[in-house]
Amino acid sequence: QVQLVESGGGSVQGGGSLRLSCAASVFTFRRYCMGWFRQAPGKEREGVAVIYTGGGRILYADSVKGRFTISQDNAKNTLYLQMNSLKPEDTAMYYCAAGPSGGYCYWNGPFNYWGQGTQVTVSS
Repeated sequence: QVQLVESGGGSVQGGGSLRLSCAASVFTFRRYCMGWFRQAPGKEREGVAVIYTGGGRILYADSVKGRFTISQDNAKNTLYLQMNSLKPEDTAMYYCAAGPSGGYCYWNGPFNYWGQGTQVTVSS
């Protein structure tokens, strides 16, 4: 059973930065589709960034391009989301998701596993 544990959330002023981490308990971290999603109160969940850990595909939502960076550390089985120039509209619960993949990796996954989430609050 894959477990995903997010950390790094918190409260920050607009323009600030946070780095989210997602520690994954998987046997082969290199062959997973992984992503960060967020959900604000009263809104639908939306994709923030997606990465295929085997290399070759990284996607960003238009709203975060140029400000957020998704990355991985294979040795630590950890996914990161570096968030810079944060805005109040980035306030949400952020979730890590993952699913085994032979190469296909897009906004619709595959995402078989989800973390519990970490809260990000950006004040103006």
